Amino acid sequence: MKTELKNQLRQQDATVLAQGYSPAIRAMEIFSIIAFVALESALVWRLWGNPLVGPWMVLSAVLLGYLAADFVSGIVHWMGDTWGSTDMPVLGKAFIRPFREHHVDEKAITRHDFVETNGNNCLVSLPVALLALLLPHTSATWVFLSSFLGAMIFWVMATNQFHKWSHTDTPPVIIGLMQRVHLILPPDHHRIHHTAPYDKYYCITVGWMNKPLALIGFFPMMERVITWATGLIPRKDDIGAEAALELFQTQAADAPPVVKAAQELLEGGALAEEPGAVSPVRPS
Repeated sequence: MKTELKNQLRQQDATVLAQGYSPAIRAMEIFSIIAFVALESALVWRLWGNPLVGPWMVLSAVLLGYLAADFVSGIVHWMGDTWGSTDMPVLGKAFIRPFREHHVDEKAITRHDFVETNGNNCLVSLPVALLALLLPHTSATWVFLSSFLGAMIFWVMATNQFHKWSHTDTPPVIIGLMQRVHLILPPDHHRIHHTAPYDKYYCITVGWMNKPLALIGFFPMMERVITWATGLIPRKDDIGAEAALELFQTQAADAPPVVKAAQELLEGGALAEEPGAVSPVRPS
């Protein structure tokens, strides 16, 4: 079944996708990197010397921020892989295109310079960076929240660099060591995601969240909810309508118990509204 599904995949041309990286997008990314560094530096300056800041608070914020960044990377990665089209205005070329290009040319990311690798993540982190900077530092709770948000977006910014290293044939020695002990994203772990049809292990900061999310069927459950609510089929614009529909149906059959329970609740609600045959897709 999986071999037949893989043969049905219709992917976009890697050269066309690469050409979508325009001078305007690069200028936006350069601005984003400068703004991100400025905001993070200002946050460190605000926190430095604050009597409420202690080593355990900083360590907790950094570690929790790392886990949160891994989860956020999975959400963003899943959205970029699963929904929307590269032809969409602004979002298509700036955000969705890099994800789709990566599936047809895994090594393209290793040829990207610092700006192209990290600019997008800096851009999406700017609102959170500004929030972390503007929060009041009048109590331990506010200081911890500000530190946590600052740490989280630092790791979000570093995510694509870790991702790039996971595809690099000969990374620096220290990076290879960190990959082997799973302190950053290991190549073997990430390779699971790069097995067609690319529907699992989306977390790419460190990958610690991938197994827990897979055990509860988090992303398939989210896809079924969105499909029920909108009628959209996940990955239709990435792998083709036929393969996407077959994958959607296969996932439903193989779903963990928690996903099947959620599906039954959704279908039960639809049945109560409109008697008739039960469908995984909400009527439009």
